[in-house]
Amino acid sequence: MWTPEDMARDQVRRQAAGRTTHQVQQAVDTAVVRVRETREELRSPAPRGEFAPDPQELADRWAALLTEWQRVAAHLIASGAGLYDGNQDETGSAWAREREKRRATALRNHAAWTEQQRQARDELHAEFWLSAPAGRRIRAAAARAGMSPNEILARLAERVTVDDDGAVSVAPFTPGRTPMASEER
Repeated sequence: MWTPEDMARDQVRRQAAGRTTHQVQQAVDTAVVRVRETREELRSPAPRGEFAPDPQELADRWAALLTEWQRVAAHLIASGAGLYDGNQDETGSAWAREREKRRATALRNHAAWTEQQRQARDELHAEFWLSAPAGRRIRAAAARAGMSPNEILARLAERVTVDDDGAVSVAPFTPGRTPMASEER
């Protein structure tokens, strides 16, 4: 969901808070070294362990971190500020707002998906065989109501009641396409 650039912007914004221009430049220098090292590792034919991080991801991450540290350093120089303040960084603040908006959207989408999954667990999908006479009655009722046999069976199931003695019954009703068109007798 998050690109290396997104992660770098977020990480650098947090780490740069309150740092001086000199400290930010040190972070730039460190990132330059890490970018060089990760690129060398990419070219290296040395075998990697099963649990070693993906060298391409690492190289991309350090390249993004370098770019963001350089941007923060340029911001400090251009603004003349002695310390980095994320609230004064318009570009960084805009990216942070965009990231937060995407995060909120992702959380809403996940919550909706979770609710759909919960509802799907509550649903019952059944396939069963009816005797010929029962099947004909269901098909005839469905045809008269302009519905499919599955819809008629679903409407019947929605109206099933079980009394204290365990007797199952369905109150008479007129099937219709919508609940309003369906009237209980």
